[in-house]
Amino acid sequence: MKNNMDKCFTFKQILKFALPSIIMMMFFSLYTIVDGIFISNYVGTTALGALNIIYPYQCLAIGTSVMIASGGSAIVGRTLGEQKQEDARKFFTMFVMVEIICAITFLILGLSFQGPILKLLGASDEQMPYAIKYYLIYTCFLPFSFLQNAFQTLFVTADKPHLGLGLVICAGIMNVFLDYFFLDICSMSIEGAALGTVLACLIPSVTGLLYFSFNRKETLYFVRFKFDFMKIKEAFTNGSSEMVTNLANAISTFLFNYQCQKFYGDDGVASITIILYFQFLFTAILFGYSMGIAPVFSYKYGKNDKKELKSILRRSLAIIGTISVLAYGLSFVLINPVAHLFSGGSKNVFDITVNNFALYNSAFILFGISIFASSYFTALGNGLVSAVISFSRTILFLTIALIVLPIIFKENGIWISVPVAEAIGVFVSIFCLIKYRKKYLYDSCNQKEDVLG
Repeated sequence: MKNNMDKCFTFKQILKFALPSIIMMMFFSLYTIVDGIFISNYVGTTALGALNIIYPYQCLAIGTSVMIASGGSAIVGRTLGEQKQEDARKFFTMFVMVEIICAITFLILGLSFQGPILKLLGASDEQMPYAIKYYLIYTCFLPFSFLQNAFQTLFVTADKPHLGLGLVICAGIMNVFLDYFFLDICSMSIEGAALGTVLACLIPSVTGLLYFSFNRKETLYFVRFKFDFMKIKEAFTNGSSEMVTNLANAISTFLFNYQCQKFYGDDGVASITIILYFQFLFTAILFGYSMGIAPVFSYKYGKNDKKELKSILRRSLAIIGTISVLAYGLSFVLINPVAHLFSGGSKNVFDITVNNFALYNSAFILFGISIFASSYFTALGNGLVSAVISFSRTILFLTIALIVLPIIFKENGIWISVPVAEAIGVFVSIFCLIKYRKKYLYDSCNQKEDVLG
């Protein structure tokens, strides 16, 4: 069976191939954003704070599932490129099973240590009732959340990006409807938002299980397998950058909350939450492109197709640059309506958000190169380099910036921390792309054209 990734990719074909993943990631980001909108407007800011309190726990769960999916997808894609379809099916099935096992482990541990986890995350007495309700519902449905994250990547590897896109769109629409139904019509509290999120994720997770169980006409489907612990270890290592990214989100959210509380109080925490939601929507486009095109890099690398690797890399960097510039420009236009939507009528929250966004949003130009470079090295099977890029920009540099810059520049230091960290991260990413150009077949005499093009 001919694989759709065998062809030579033009700009148009690259965008067409990656577009489903871009839209998929944007809808996926709505799971968090929609909950925030409904909770802030129907339940209140204390409940919104409770949602933010358990966010690090969610990051750890999401990071684990995406780590397995991304690392496993690279192995499956590379194996398909080597024309070993039966082995690819076995690996594919194995990684889905690993997702389920990890999700059940998370569920058991999460329910067993609910109290200590929420106290560790810093839930106040006022936030605790809301945090418990959301936490319990989210934890009980973790297996379906893990599978949703897995199939988001694996549908692309299976050369079915449009099916994955359709499922995520349906889930996103269902999430909005259920949030409205539970919070507005049924007058439920934060548990309504939690139910809306977890019930919506049943659509892609259950459909994915059924599709790969019974559809035997396509390249990938479930088969009998034996656990290959070396491949599992490789997937965990290769996908570690995705775990690092989610851990970084947890750490940075905690530090942002601490610094904003220190300088602005509760309204400052609400303001940084709004900006992070806004950032999440734009970076979803960058993550979507990087994830969407990653299986093509894995496949071409498996085929040893040097010419296409160079061509797709060059075009991808141009696309990432264009997206970044557009995001930067649009952010100025959209920040006011977004701040109004989330601020719940609080003028102080609105003012803090809008007045400080100009210091923050230069990071929008810088996000793309590091996000793409990290995903690129994951696709080529070099999880270590991918993790170094991800760790340096999202944990090392950002943590230092969030601790040091507010000491020097007071409250302005909070808002410039991300641009400073991302700027340093860009240099690390470019260095890695240049250093490994020969190993991964995209070197040429014209280094500037083929690598930085």
